[in-house]
Amino acid sequence: MTTTRHFLRLTDLSSDELRALIHRGIELKSMQHRGQQHALFPNATMAMIFEKASTRTRVSFEAGMAQFGGHALFLSPNDTQLGRGEPIQDTAKVISRMVDIVMIRTSAHERLEVFAKHSKVPVINALSDESHPCQLLADMMTWYEHRGDMQGKTATWIGDGNNMCHSFIRAAHLFGFHLNIACPEGYDPDQALLDNYAHCVTLMRDPLSAAKGADLLATDVWASMGQEQEAQARIAAFEGFELNSSLLQVAKPGALYLHCLPAHRGEEISAELMDDENSVIWDEAENRLHAQKALIEFLLRQK
Repeated sequence: MTTTRHFLRLTDLSSDELRALIHRGIELKSMQHRGQQHALFPNATMAMIFEKASTRTRVSFEAGMAQFGGHALFLSPNDTQLGRGEPIQDTAKVISRMVDIVMIRTSAHERLEVFAKHSKVPVINALSDESHPCQLLADMMTWYEHRGDMQGKTATWIGDGNNMCHSFIRAAHLFGFHLNIACPEGYDPDQALLDNYAHCVTLMRDPLSAAKGADLLATDVWASMGQEQEAQARIAAFEGFELNSSLLQVAKPGALYLHCLPAHRGEEISAELMDDENSVIWDEAENRLHAQKALIEFLLRQK
């Protein structure tokens, strides 16, 4: 009996599989831009379980399934018994008998793990408090599109050691680049991850030092969803950690910069960089659609 493949962390796929997804995402993007039909999965159904709201996640997955000739079901906590206390494993057993693939956006990563354990179909992590692997697929696709393979290069993460930072750490190992992380004390990424990937990660306190000679700079909001009450304290703690032209000046000439959005101009990234006509942030956002379609195709073919 074939084991169901899930995508809960980047490490659920091999380096070769991830690179293949990037190449396929670029191919699917070209097909979409040319208006070439690619209804590869007619009548396939995805359950989209949203315990945390999102713009890009919902639009990209729903549009992607439609372009594949399939259908996506939007399910909020108010739409399911999960919001009324039904055990996760019961919901997983029922839903996975009715659909072909499941996407979940939630807070606690453990809920994803439990759901996947009891699901008959592939489960995709569309964000958890521990990681955001789909965003990293789009980020790596954007980097590859504009600058080629990232093997042997250097990326710098500026800001909170959050779920995005965790996924960047795993990406550094899987794609063969070095990651400098600049964050204030008290906001470090998970220590176990830093220990496990010490061969490709350097933790620093000075953003300028971390950005020196980097091929890529990336950041995220300082207060993520659910941390709104900490916003003012975080703004104070992250003073000096804005991604701006000063950091780009010490990075490698032609360095790219990324933000997974939504962005707070003037906090974690300057308005100047957000609104620059040469910014690839909008390519990065669009690439959620194409990279995730490549992932969906991979998981459905495995199934």
